[in-house]
Amino acid sequence: MEVSSMFPCKGCTPWQGLLFTASILTCWHLSTTDHFGVEVVPPYVANGDSVLFLVRNLPKNLLSFAWIKGGTSMNDAIIVYIPNNNLSVPGRFHSGRETVYGNGSLLIQNVNQNDTGVYSLRAFNRRTDTVSQIGTYLYVNNILWTCGRLTPSPRPTVESVPPSVPHGGNVFLRVRNLPENMVGFIWYKWMNTFTRVEVGRYMVDKKTTQLGPAYTGRETWYSDGTLLLRSVTQEELYLIQIQRKFLETEEILVKVQVDESVTQPFVRITDTVIAGQRSVTFSCISRDTDISIRWIFNNQNLKLTESMTLSPTKCGLRIDSATRENAGEYKCQVSNRFSSKTSPPVFWP
Repeated sequence: MEVSSMFPCKGCTPWQGLLFTASILTCWHLSTTDHFGVEVVPPYVANGDSVLFLVRNLPKNLLSFAWIKGGTSMNDAIIVYIPNNNLSVPGRFHSGRETVYGNGSLLIQNVNQNDTGVYSLRAFNRRTDTVSQIGTYLYVNNILWTCGRLTPSPRPTVESVPPSVPHGGNVFLRVRNLPENMVGFIWYKWMNTFTRVEVGRYMVDKKTTQLGPAYTGRETWYSDGTLLLRSVTQEELYLIQIQRKFLETEEILVKVQVDESVTQPFVRITDTVIAGQRSVTFSCISRDTDISIRWIFNNQNLKLTESMTLSPTKCGLRIDSATRENAGEYKCQVSNRFSSKTSPPVFWP
């Protein structure tokens, strides 16, 4: 066997070399995925509340996914989402109160008892086959009662709506279950274990707000504790301190998850000759994760032939018994839900 280059990443930067080496080792193996599931947040709701069907580990590289109410027919769809186009298409059961997010989660605001029922999430691959389906049940109470034995009040929680936000987008840090004896709250920007800087505070009795040194003008907070952050550019931690009567306090830390734009990939070529047969391997090298990859040949989407093999994640393209028909310009394009970048062209042979 002859190898045209003993070190195929010659001339590249150290991180590019490491990425290239890693791609050769891992790009042809399927990676394991975490369990696909849906969590109802909060688990108990009454008329007028909002509820989030929080999706965890949505399958990657989907053509579309759909939320369906009641059965499994697409005629019962609430909303269909197409990730590549960031496009939401309302279905028959869409009431205007539903919002879908790129990670699959569904928010329903101002629920009523007609919203009680089974909800299903169906995910479709690029052959329009159903690759995953999962269901959950929502029960909307007329009113939430606490009867019999006295139970402690639910603890305050903070959720990010949406769970992840695109670079430059807005996000609500929504507070639930504020205590009745609350006298005020303070929002802090969390720097590290020993440092927090006040963004602002609110006092219930005077209905007044006070700005802190970490206030930038992008923050707005409301009397229910919710903090609105505008033009988010990076992952950050925030902490709310809830102040009760008798100098009691409670603190909750929440992370703002930001989906970054992808960086430009590049393509490396490994050329081999075995028993007189020439083969070539193209590797799409990217620093990003959770991306989809497509290959471009002579400025058109690559059409696979019998001599071509794609790795499971599509980061590798191998052509066995390569001929003149395979000669030309090759590029790869990586994309996530918010952006895409195309590599500079490489030419073979």
